[in-house]
Amino acid sequence: MSFEPITGRYINITVAGRAQRIYVEMAGEGRPVLCLHTAGADTRQWRHILNDAELAAGHRFFAFDMPWHGKSLPPHGFETEEYLLTTETYIETVLAVADALSLEKPILAGCSMGGRIALQLAALHPERFSGFIAIEASDFQPAWYDIDWFHRPDAHGGEMGAALVSTNISPHAPLADRWATLWMFMQSGPGVFRGDLSFYTKDASLIERLAMIDTSRTPVHLLVGAYDLTCTPDDAKRTADAIPGATLAVMPELGHFPMSEHPQAFRPYFMDALKRIG
Repeated sequence: MSFEPITGRYINITVAGRAQRIYVEMAGEGRPVLCLHTAGADTRQWRHILNDAELAAGHRFFAFDMPWHGKSLPPHGFETEEYLLTTETYIETVLAVADALSLEKPILAGCSMGGRIALQLAALHPERFSGFIAIEASDFQPAWYDIDWFHRPDAHGGEMGAALVSTNISPHAPLADRWATLWMFMQSGPGVFRGDLSFYTKDASLIERLAMIDTSRTPVHLLVGAYDLTCTPDDAKRTADAIPGATLAVMPELGHFPMSEHPQAFRPYFMDALKRIG
């Protein structure tokens, strides 16, 4: 029998006055890196990074399922409410997880909505982190699709979500990794992808905060896939240009879910990003 090096545990935190039981996966030794998944998915997106022996030799990776996602159950009473993620709740959750794990100035690496919140934290709480890797992240992207399609009685929300996701995966992605990525969205809880996209497509507060980011204190490096329709290279460049000192790399064979859809192509860009943080 051969076990993977990833260890999974649960932590208990309080967010907005409510108890939350959060699932966390960990691997490696060294400098802490806190990894955030995309909207409608979970920490399985980071499994290739956590299983990478070379990367894990110098970094201690932590990836957690946001409340309502993956193995993190919704809070008590969820059946009486509508799930709509907000910037404030998202920030509080990330900081509470970092505190519960006793992380001392970790690198924060987030993708899509995780990249968006990483930039919010770079502006509002830079002292808590040593640097930020914002993947497929931009200042603001209004929806070019109707998010209500992901939670309707006459449509399967998970399959609708996977259909949207499929348009943002690179054609270079290996077939097995493409379908593993899509499966995570097919499993998303009712209304969860829609609730995440409400945050992603309606909160434009980051735009005015980008100038607050001081990269001389906490480096910021953006990564973007050339095949990303939701956050295009132009979107990422516009965002990086608004952050004095931020750096940007365009990944030519990747889409919106690089660590999951094509982990081998993503690896060198992520390695470089970790080195840039110093």
